[in-house]
Amino acid sequence: MNTYSLLLLLLPLLASCVDTKVYIVYLRHNDDDGIKTFEEIEENHVSYLFSVKKFQEGARSSLLYSYKHSINGFAAVLTAEEASQLSDMEEVVMVIPSHEREYSLHTTRSWEFAGLDEELKPNQLGREDLLFKSQYGKDVIVGMMDSGVWPESESFSDRGMGPIPVSWKGICQTGPSFKSAHCNRKLIGARYYLKGYEALYGPLNTTNDSRSPRDMDGHGTHTASTVGGQGVPNASSLGGFSGGTAFGGAPMARLAIYKVCWPIPSKGKEDGNTCLFEDMLAAFDDAIHDGVNILSISIGSSRPLNYTQDGLALGALQATINNILVVCSGGNEGPAQSTVVNTAPWILTVAASSIDRAFVAPVQLGNGHKIKGQSATPYKLPKRKMYQLVYAGEVVNEDVPKTYIASQCLPGSLSPQKAKGKIVLCLRGNGTRVGKGMEVKRAGGIGYILGNSPANGAELTVDAHVLPATAVTSDDAIKILKYINSTKTRTAYIYPGKTVLQAKPAPSMAAFSSRGPNAISPEILKPDIAAPGLNILAAWTGGNAPTKIAGDHRRVKYNLLSGTSMACPHVAAAAALLKAVHPDWSSAAIKSALITTAGIVNNVGKRITDASGNQADPFQFGSGHFRPEKAVDPGLVYDASYADYLLFLCNHADFKSNPTFICPKTTPSIQNLNYPSFSFPNINGKATVRRTVTNVGGKGSVYFARVEPPLGITVKVSPPVLHFNRVGEKKNFEVTVEGNGRLEKGVYSFGWLTWNDGIHSVRSPIAVSSV
Repeated sequence: MNTYSLLLLLLPLLASCVDTKVYIVYLRHNDDDGIKTFEEIEENHVSYLFSVKKFQEGARSSLLYSYKHSINGFAAVLTAEEASQLSDMEEVVMVIPSHEREYSLHTTRSWEFAGLDEELKPNQLGREDLLFKSQYGKDVIVGMMDSGVWPESESFSDRGMGPIPVSWKGICQTGPSFKSAHCNRKLIGARYYLKGYEALYGPLNTTNDSRSPRDMDGHGTHTASTVGGQGVPNASSLGGFSGGTAFGGAPMARLAIYKVCWPIPSKGKEDGNTCLFEDMLAAFDDAIHDGVNILSISIGSSRPLNYTQDGLALGALQATINNILVVCSGGNEGPAQSTVVNTAPWILTVAASSIDRAFVAPVQLGNGHKIKGQSATPYKLPKRKMYQLVYAGEVVNEDVPKTYIASQCLPGSLSPQKAKGKIVLCLRGNGTRVGKGMEVKRAGGIGYILGNSPANGAELTVDAHVLPATAVTSDDAIKILKYINSTKTRTAYIYPGKTVLQAKPAPSMAAFSSRGPNAISPEILKPDIAAPGLNILAAWTGGNAPTKIAGDHRRVKYNLLSGTSMACPHVAAAAALLKAVHPDWSSAAIKSALITTAGIVNNVGKRITDASGNQADPFQFGSGHFRPEKAVDPGLVYDASYADYLLFLCNHADFKSNPTFICPKTTPSIQNLNYPSFSFPNINGKATVRRTVTNVGGKGSVYFARVEPPLGITVKVSPPVLHFNRVGEKKNFEVTVEGNGRLEKGVYSFGWLTWNDGIHSVRSPIAVSSV
C-alpha cells in the first residue's frame, strides 16, 4: 500500500483525535417546522452536520439529540472550528458549548407545618381547605427532572387513582431494571437521558447506576415523593426518627420522571453527580410535548450563568410557551452573597428553611454542663456512663499536619491507638459529615461529636451516622473545645436521639441556602420564596445507603435529607394544588400567588431569622415562607407572558430563535418586567417602575397600598388606591423610590409593599441599594 492510500485510510481516525466536545445548536423557528415529521427534522439537523464535517462518515454519528418538539435545534459532538462554522450560518441563532460538570442536584411533618394536614380524611376537610378544593391535586401532572425513581416505593402506589389523563402523551421507557409495569396511574411516565453523559465520560458504569429511569442515587425518589407521594403510615427514617404518615403535598397528582443526573466516574455518590446541559434540554423537549403541567427541578449550575448560556433557563423559557410552571432550587452555596442560581424571572426559585421538628441528642460534659445537640443515628452508647472525650487534633496519626485539617477527621487521619474507646470531637469543613463518623469508627472511637463551623452557625443537619453521634452548633463546639483544654480528665456522654415536635422558633433560614442578590439581573429579586429544606423525611431508593457512602450497606425505605433540593418539590406540590383549583391561570399567575401570600413571621410571632437567630431578609427567603392555603386566594396577581420574557431578554442578548419577535431599538427597563417583587440596585437619586395587577378576588374590590419603606429610602405608590369592578380587571401603578441620604452606599436595605382590601394581603418585598 502506498503512502497516499495509507493517509486516506488514516484521515478519519486522525480527525477523531482533534479535540471535540458537545455543543448545542439553536436554530430559528420556521412556519413549516410544525408540519415536518420527526424523521424530516432529524434529517434537516444531520444536513447541518454534513455541511461542516470534513468526513461525512462521522456526521450522523456525531448527532446526540435532535430536539423535535418545542426546541428547534440539536446537540452534537463538534470541534471548535465546526462549531464556529455553524454559528456563522444565517439560520443558526447560537451555538453553546455544553458546560462540563456545571449542573448537579441540590441536595411528613413539613406539610403539616405548612398548613396542609394530609392525615385528615376527606370528610374531615372543610370546603375551604385547599386539599378539598384541589381534590389533593387530582390529575395535575408534575414532571420530575432528577436522578430517576424507585418505583417499588409504597409512596408511588396508584390506589384510588382514576384513569391516566387523556392529555398525557408520554411514554414509560424501559431498561435492564425498569419494566413498563413499573409505571402505573401514579407514575404515568418515565424516561432517561444518557447521550450527553456518555459522550463526555464514556459508557455508563452499570454497577453504579441503571441504564433506565430507575433511581440508584435516592435524590430523585425523595423529591418525587415529596411532591406527590401517596400516604404511607408508620414511615420513619433509620432508627425510627420522624415517625408518622409520609405524604406528598399533592398526593393525587400524577408524576412523570425524567432522569438526567448520573454518578461522576471515579467519585463516590456522596460527592454528588452531574446533569448535562444537552441531556436536560432533551428532557425539557420531551416533557413539554408529553403534557406536564408543572416541572420540579432540584438541579442547578455551580455558579450563576447568563440566561442565554444556561441550559436550564433556556429549557424553562420554552416551557412557558406551553404555560408550564418551572420550579427550581436556589442552590446550597450559602451563606455567601450572590450565590443563588436559577435566577431567570420565568423560574420560581426556592430557598430552604427549617420546620418545627428537632432530633434532640444532647451531650453531657464531665463539668456538669449539658450541650444541646441533634442526631438521627440509630445507635446509642453501650452503657449509661461517662466516656473519655478527645479533640480530633489530639488523636491524629503522626504524619497528619497540625493544621485545621487535623480537626476534620478525614479518612485515614485518626490513630487507633489514641482514639480507641473515646468520644471524638470533629469539626465540619472538608469531607462529609457521615464520613467523619466512619473515620472515628474505623479508629475504634466509641462516639462522635460533630461541631459546626462558624459558617454553619446554629443550623444542625441530622444524619444517620454509623455510630453513636450528635451534631452541635459552632458556639457549642467552642464550649466543648474549651472544656477539653481546661482539664486532663475530660469526659462526656451522648444521649440517644429523640424526635421533638413544635420546636421553636420555626421556620428559620438554612445557612446553606444560597443568597441574593441576583448576580445576573440584580433588578430581579431572587430567591423568590422559601420552603422546608432542612431534615426532610421522604421516600428513598433500595439501591443506595441512606448516607450514599459505598461502605455503608444499610438500606432504608425513607430517609432524612437537607438541601434546597428538598424545598423545591414542596413549592412544586403547592403549585400543583393551585393548578388543580385554577386550571386557567397562567404559570406566572400561580407563581405570583405563591410569592405574594408567603409569610414572614415564625411560630413565636416574630420575623423569620437565620440559623444564628439574626433577622433574615429577602435575599435569604425572597417574599417569605410559602403558605399554600393563602395562595389559593391571593386577591391580585402579577401576570406575565412568554413575550414579556423575550422583551426582558433583549437587555441581555437578542434571542433570535423566534423570528416573529424582534427586539425594539430601545428596550424597556428590566425593572418594568411585571414581577411580584421589587429590586432597585445602585439607585442614584430616584427610580420609578411600573407594575400591572390583575384582580382574581371578588367584584367591587378596593385595595389600599401600605408601605414599609427600606431604611434610608422614601417610597411613593401612585395611585395609592386601586378600584376593581370585576374579576379579571387589570390596573397599573407605579412605585418610586428615592434615597434620603441615610442609606449606606452599596448596602441593600429592605422593605415591603402590601395591597390590602380587608380580606387579602398582597405583599411584595422591596430591595434597594445606592451608588
